[in-house]
Amino acid sequence: MDKKIKKKIWTLKRLSLIAFGVLFFSFILYNFIWADRRSKLNVNREKITIATVDRGPFQEYIPQTGTVFPKETFYLDAIEGGTIKRVVKESGANVNPGDVIVELSNLNRELTVMSQEASYNESINRVRQTRLGVTQNDLQQKAALAQIENQLAILKPQYEREKILFEKGLIAQQQFERTKADYEYNVKRLEFTYTSYREDSVARIRQLRELDDSERRMKQSLEGVGKILDNLFIRSPIEGQLTTPLLVVGQSINQGQRIGSVDIEGSYKVQCLIDELYLPKISTGLTATFDFNNQSYSLEIGYIYPGVDAGRFSVDMFFAGEQPAGIRRGQSLRLKIALGGSSEELLLPVGGFYKDTGGNWVYVLEDGGKAVKRDVRLGRRNTEFFEVLEGLDPGDRVITSSYDNFGNNEVLILN
Repeated sequence: MDKKIKKKIWTLKRLSLIAFGVLFFSFILYNFIWADRRSKLNVNREKITIATVDRGPFQEYIPQTGTVFPKETFYLDAIEGGTIKRVVKESGANVNPGDVIVELSNLNRELTVMSQEASYNESINRVRQTRLGVTQNDLQQKAALAQIENQLAILKPQYEREKILFEKGLIAQQQFERTKADYEYNVKRLEFTYTSYREDSVARIRQLRELDDSERRMKQSLEGVGKILDNLFIRSPIEGQLTTPLLVVGQSINQGQRIGSVDIEGSYKVQCLIDELYLPKISTGLTATFDFNNQSYSLEIGYIYPGVDAGRFSVDMFFAGEQPAGIRRGQSLRLKIALGGSSEELLLPVGGFYKDTGGNWVYVLEDGGKAVKRDVRLGRRNTEFFEVLEGLDPGDRVITSSYDNFGNNEVLILN
């Protein structure tokens, strides 16, 4: 009799199928619940730059390029126009006060000056002749008074003697009356002449004063006319170094034209053009630093020009302390202009990531050799650091190089 064989429930095949099903279900469940489904990108660690977030002093400043200028400059302008007759000093020469730099020639001006000088000399001669006439009239009146006084000196004693003799009947009446008439006539004549002289003297003094003033003014005008030709000589007003464009004999120079400048050597300032965006933050007293010959120097903003041209405004900065030796006019300096005092802040080094993210997010390194995208908020910046306001903590490591090749991936796998 055959024995019935009982069928096994847990066969190897069934167990294998169950195990496979469990593993498949677990895989599906893991991917839906626990697996990281964020987009990833493999990145070569050697091709990126990583910086650490840390606390430190933050100084907001802006990098600018300044140009060296003399602290004091005197400009040379042609007071009179003309053609260059002689160039005495060339550009770059050291000059002293009064040194002739350029001599001009202006024939029309010279003829005009000669005519004016002749006219003033003629007017001065007329004034002198008028003064001479006034003086002669004064002398004539004085001579007339002297003559009358002389007559009275003779007639008065004669009149007094004849009066006594006439009273005694010793002389004829006719003789006494003639002497008396002559005496009284000269007395009245002296009175009238003296009164006229006194009144004329007052007018004469006023007239002579006016003539003197007139002559003095004409002499001053004559001297001024003479100085017109002296203006054809362009001279240095101070001691310094001359700077001029190319000047050649025969070149025409217009009246008022600037032909150069004289700089006081050894004293300089730095002029800088700054974007108008920073105008509210710039004020006198702010400092700037620059390096020259491996040494750091300081400047201080001393003057802010009021106008804005092509979106930029100018400031003059003066050396605060030692001035670098060997600095020259026109030299360019790389400056760091501080916009305020320093403060302790959370800092992230500057890098190429900013142009890709606008400072809104960065890749932060995590354990396991990966970098994850994280939202952040950055504040002020200088050439070295960003001020971190939100999203990062001290010690965080951030990829600061460019994100151009990372696309929109949220996780970077560092190899």
